Amino acid sequence: MTGEPDDRNKEKYAAARRIVRRLQEAGHEAYFVGGAVRDFLRGVTPGDYDIATGALPDEVAALFDRTVNVGARFGVMMVVAGGFSFEVATFRSDDAYEDGRRPSRVHYASAREDALRRDFTINGLFQDPETGAMLDYVGGRADLARKIIRAIGDPAVRFREDYLRLLRAVRLAANLDFALDPETRRAVGAAAENIRRVSAERIAEELQKILVRGGARRGFELLSETGLLAFLLPEVEHMRGVAQPPRFHPEGDVWEHTMRMLEILSSETAPRTNPALAWAVLLHDVGKPVSKTEDDRGIHFYGHVQTGAAIAEDLMRRLRFPNAQRETVVRLIREHMAFMNVTKMRPARLKRFLRMPDFDLHMQLHRLDCLACHGMLDYFDFCREQLQTLEREALHPPRLLTGDDLLAMGYAPGKQIGEILRALEDRQLEGGISNREDAAAFVQARWAR
Repeated sequence: MTGEPDDRNKEKYAAARRIVRRLQEAGHEAYFVGGAVRDFLRGVTPGDYDIATGALPDEVAALFDRTVNVGARFGVMMVVAGGFSFEVATFRSDDAYEDGRRPSRVHYASAREDALRRDFTINGLFQDPETGAMLDYVGGRADLARKIIRAIGDPAVRFREDYLRLLRAVRLAANLDFALDPETRRAVGAAAENIRRVSAERIAEELQKILVRGGARRGFELLSETGLLAFLLPEVEHMRGVAQPPRFHPEGDVWEHTMRMLEILSSETAPRTNPALAWAVLLHDVGKPVSKTEDDRGIHFYGHVQTGAAIAEDLMRRLRFPNAQRETVVRLIREHMAFMNVTKMRPARLKRFLRMPDFDLHMQLHRLDCLACHGMLDYFDFCREQLQTLEREALHPPRLLTGDDLLAMGYAPGKQIGEILRALEDRQLEGGISNREDAAAFVQARWAR
C-alpha cells in the first residue's frame, strides 16, 4: 500500500467486505471488481469498491436494509452500508449498444461472461476479499504487471459500445503511467471523431481526471497523438507550433510551454491537484494562437490575455462546468500577466491585487508560468514577501465611513456614493487616513454635496 489507509478508508473497506460476505452467505457468488482490484494489486488504497455478484437485483434488495435502484434494468443496485454507498451489479452480458453508451438489452450471466463485456483488461479482474482469490478471465494481471492498457477482445467493438472509452483509455494510461497496447491505440485513432457523440459532462469529468490525478502532460500528448484532442479541445490543439520569442520562452512554442507547466504541476500536487488551477494552466495561453502577430521587432501576442479569457469561458461553458469553477479559471487567466507590474503598482493597487479571491492560486499559476520558461521568480518572491510583511488590517482596513454616513452628510444616493467609498478605501490603503474625522474631511474637500 502507498502508506496506511486512514480510519475512514478502513471503515469503507470493512463495509464493502460485509456486503460481499452477506451475499456469499446467502449462496451467491460475490467479488470486488474493477478499479478496486486493480488498485489493490498496485499497492494503492482504493477510493471506491464496486461489487459484482450472481444475485439478481431483487435478491440484492431483499438481503440489505438500504438499497437504491440506480439501474436495475442493467442489473445495478446501490447498497448503503456503514454510511457508504456501494454499487452492486449482477453478472451480465450485453446485447448491441445502439446509442454508443448503453446496451439495448442485458442478459444475466456468469462471472466470466461479465468480465468479457468490460472495457480494459486491468478493469476486468475479480477478487474475493474473504479469501484473496482472484478470477482473471482476460489477462488483466499480466497487463497490470507489464503496465499496459489493453481493451478486452476487439478494441473497435469495445469502443463502439461506449465512445467515452476512447478518452478513458488515454486517461488510465496517463494517470497510471502505463502504455497503450498498440492495437488498442490504433483503434482509438480510428474512432477518434466519435468522441463528439459523448455528452459534455462525461467528457469534462474524464479530462479533469487527466489534469488532476497525475500524468497530465503525457495525457494531453496522447490525446493529441491519437487525434482525440482536435475533436475535444481544438483550441488547445492549435497551440502546437505557435512560436514564441526565444528571449522570454527558450523552451519553445506555446504547446511545449503549456506541457511543461502541466508536468511540473502534476509532479508537485497530483493526485490532489486543484482542478481550477489545472484548467488555468492548460488554458492560460489559449489566446495566443489567434492573437499572434510578427513584425521587424519580433513575435507579439497583443491582447492574448483578454482573448484567452473569452475562449476559456466559452470552452468551459461548452463542457458545462459549474459556474464557480468556470469563473475562477477565467479570473486566473485574466490576471496572470498582472504580476509583471507588481513592483510598479501604487500601494492601494498592490494591496487590492494581493487580496484578490484565490490569490494563492494566482501565485501558483504565476510561479508555474515562470518555471516553465525563463525560471525567474522575482515577482513571485516580491508578492510573497509583501504578504508576509503586511498585516491583515493593512489589506482589509476597517471601513471608516459607510454609505449611510455619506447620506447623512448630505450626499445624494447613486453612483457617487460608490465612487466616494472606493476613493476613501484607496486613501486608507495608501496610508493617508486612519480615522473617521480625517475620512470626513477628505470626502468634504473633494466632493460637493
